[in-house]
Amino acid sequence: MSEKSLDKKGRWRSVTVGFRVSPEENKQIDTMVGLCGMTKQDYITSRLLERDIIVNGNPRVFKALRNTLYDVLEELKRIKAGDEVEDELLDTIRMISWIMEGLSHEAR
Repeated sequence: MSEKSLDKKGRWRSVTVGFRVSPEENKQIDTMVGLCGMTKQDYITSRLLERDIIVNGNPRVFKALRNTLYDVLEELKRIKAGDEVEDELLDTIRMISWIMEGLSHEAR
């Protein structure tokens, strides 16, 4: 059993919540989690409770951005061949754009 931990407000996180997703949904969630640099638990909790997602630029986030941009490029090459654009790709591109915009504001 995993160790109990406190949230940012000092409350014990002692309740487990579980749900099923498709492999495609899981991949998309993992991509978003990697791009944000958060734990999966914190990302999902923040999204469900409609809290702001704050991305702090660090080597892990930049590596995830680089890898995801490579995956997007490969997918765009496939689309160029006449295939259809998937909603997951558009969501990923939107997330990358949002993160890059936020990082560029931090650099100013």
